[in-house]
Amino acid sequence: MSTALLLAIATASIVILLLLVIKTKVHPFVALIIVSLLVAIATGIPADNIMETIFSGMGNLLGHITIIIVLGAMLGAVIEASGGAESLAQRFSKSLGIKRTVAALTMAAFILGIPVFFEVGFIIVIPLIYGFTKVARVSPLKFGLPMAGVMLTVHVALPTHPGAAAAAGILHTDMGWLMMLGIMISIPVGIVGYFVAKAMNLRQYHLSVDVLEQLQLAKPEGTAKNDAPPPGALTITGLIIVPILLIVLGTLAHTTLAEGSVLRSVMTVIGTPAIALLIALGLAAWLLGVRRGWSKEKLEDLTGRAIPSSASVILVAGAGGAFGKVLVESGVGKALALTLETLHLPLVPAAFILSLALRASQGSATVAILTTSGLLSQAVGDVTDMQRVLVTLAACFGGLGLSHVNDAGFWVVTRYLGLSVADGLKTWTVLTTVMGLSGFALTWLVWEII
Repeated sequence: MSTALLLAIATASIVILLLLVIKTKVHPFVALIIVSLLVAIATGIPADNIMETIFSGMGNLLGHITIIIVLGAMLGAVIEASGGAESLAQRFSKSLGIKRTVAALTMAAFILGIPVFFEVGFIIVIPLIYGFTKVARVSPLKFGLPMAGVMLTVHVALPTHPGAAAAAGILHTDMGWLMMLGIMISIPVGIVGYFVAKAMNLRQYHLSVDVLEQLQLAKPEGTAKNDAPPPGALTITGLIIVPILLIVLGTLAHTTLAEGSVLRSVMTVIGTPAIALLIALGLAAWLLGVRRGWSKEKLEDLTGRAIPSSASVILVAGAGGAFGKVLVESGVGKALALTLETLHLPLVPAAFILSLALRASQGSATVAILTTSGLLSQAVGDVTDMQRVLVTLAACFGGLGLSHVNDAGFWVVTRYLGLSVADGLKTWTVLTTVMGLSGFALTWLVWEII
């Protein structure tokens, strides 16, 4: 099939998906499955492999995020019911004020995002976003957009995450310089994202019913007046930090301790995101529940009610993974990459545009960064070590932009923040693209200077 036809099919599929979701109000899960089938048929994927491809794309993604989302939702439900998130929010807001609190949480998200995968980190901080939203009586986008934007920035740009680390291996980039320059450029990119998100929040967006229910300010019905006072800010902060700390220790143990070491094996297991969240949930159940007089029935009811609320996020994200897999198998990404490669652009713009186009076409930032690095692996043969670092960063920032309906992360952010698809495109997609362009501009500036 010709490159032009493949690209036309990909473009038409996204238009059809947006029409189904925005105009005809088809549930995103159903719309994504329908469009995945249409693309598979139109691009000539064998009939016997169509459903296998869809199952593979959905299954691979759900295998990574289902446990994390469910455990994160349960942890959030326990923290929420205890009043701890609001207690922490009141303390911060009183000390810093609302404007400084947003900036402080964005800086905290930058640090938390360095060792923790984007989706995992975002799910961990969701209880804080809801708690601060209730106290400040503002939209969750006020806190959620800049925090999510900066966490995704460090996820794509720093070699503590798979995309940048693998790209460094493919392009033979110095990992230390990549880390240092990645942090130096990500900081101003995060500042740009903070102010862009602030400008976006001047407008009011309609929130989903599920999120509005999460943000009810009234005390839950049936709450007794003699309930235990809410837990302290330090306790809640500790419960948020515990899974992050365990993940960091697991990563460090895997890279520093001898293979076969018992301590390395133990830390690797408890440092996986799912186990780390499970440990945090157990601590929350004890510290916020049992120790404060909650019954087993109350804990079971709270954690049980968290599952249906997370089901929509899981299903839609999984369907987004299926759509992305179909686009990859159809050859759309490869056709687009080859088309751009023939333009013979300078290295830094070529790395950024290739990665951005691949990100838009198939959804995964990691796949976009890796594919771009492979395509440019021979072209960087004659450049200096520092220029090689900058080419790698340009590819990474290309993977930051254009997060839209074929990206599972798009659905995680928009569902948790209560955005419709149309508003998600106006906010999250625009925010990631502006931040990606900012990272590219700064990278190219450094290239010109050196």
